[in-house]
Amino acid sequence: MDPTPSQTLLHALKDADLMKDNLLEQVIQNNLTEEVKNLLSSLPKESGWMISDHLYQYQNFWYPAIHLQALLNIQRNFQALDTDLVLVTNPKCGTTWLKALCFAIVNRFHFDNPKQYHPLLTNNPHILVPFLENLYMIDQNPDLSCLSFNATRLLSTHIPHASLPDSIKDSKCKLVYLCRDPKDTFISFWHFNNKLRKDMEHGSLEEAFEKFCEGVVEFGPFWDNVLGYWKMSLESPERVLFLKYEEMKKEPKTHLMKLAVFLGSPFSAEEEKDGVPEEILNLCSFDNLSNLEVNKTGKMPMAGFEFSVFFRRGEVGDHVNHLTPEMIERLDKITEQKFLDSGLKF
Repeated sequence: MDPTPSQTLLHALKDADLMKDNLLEQVIQNNLTEEVKNLLSSLPKESGWMISDHLYQYQNFWYPAIHLQALLNIQRNFQALDTDLVLVTNPKCGTTWLKALCFAIVNRFHFDNPKQYHPLLTNNPHILVPFLENLYMIDQNPDLSCLSFNATRLLSTHIPHASLPDSIKDSKCKLVYLCRDPKDTFISFWHFNNKLRKDMEHGSLEEAFEKFCEGVVEFGPFWDNVLGYWKMSLESPERVLFLKYEEMKKEPKTHLMKLAVFLGSPFSAEEEKDGVPEEILNLCSFDNLSNLEVNKTGKMPMAGFEFSVFFRRGEVGDHVNHLTPEMIERLDKITEQKFLDSGLKF
């Protein structure tokens, strides 16, 4: 049997140190379709400041080439089910934590002794709740049959609301959107970038800050991505739950209970009495997840970088340690202007 496109790509990535000499960019270019290559030549283009050398503007948002290819495949071929649960974030907005929490909530009845055995103890959350973009990067129609432990499929994406496939918009599937203060988001982006490009040349914090303020960031502009889902949550609150990272950090149990109700798996009075919500919060805590062996030494399939890059500090307000008062004021003004009259504030 011939290997699938994803298997071919995985073989190409397996033994390479992709963070050196721009090998990842070369491998990705070799796996773009002619259609995508032709499309890229017609799109606005900016230099990237994360893994990708360049970002391309499509449907008013910025994408690396390989994620644009994934987007086209998703828009054409992904078929949402009414029972799907889709977790959505801008990159570096608490995605790993959200995935862990939601996975633990909806699958908690499948593990008799979660303290001794739970998939989160031996698997990174990004493996258990995969990104649609990663599934569809190379395969136009990947096999999604193994994505659920029960009737519910848990998926995730960074795709802006305007570019979601019609099958998601037209179905009854539920979406959870988690946003974060853009100042902390940018700093988390910056550190993530430095970890991934540690052996490659990268620009200064100031250069990356300018790009972020201009909206040139993967799946950005940041504010437009947020607003699309904020408006959808106001129009269809039964389908979209809009959460803020800062509020979740401040009152984790309150938001866990809210998540469970929205996901259709509310905690019973007996579960609350037995401390099940607290067990899930402990299982999914930053300290616990970051110290698991799989997250200290494991690697992300396809990309090849360590799972440890997803864990830095997870704190609120870390931007004050990196941004000047002038930078903070500038981002605050942009945010205020972008969210004007939307009812959304940080």
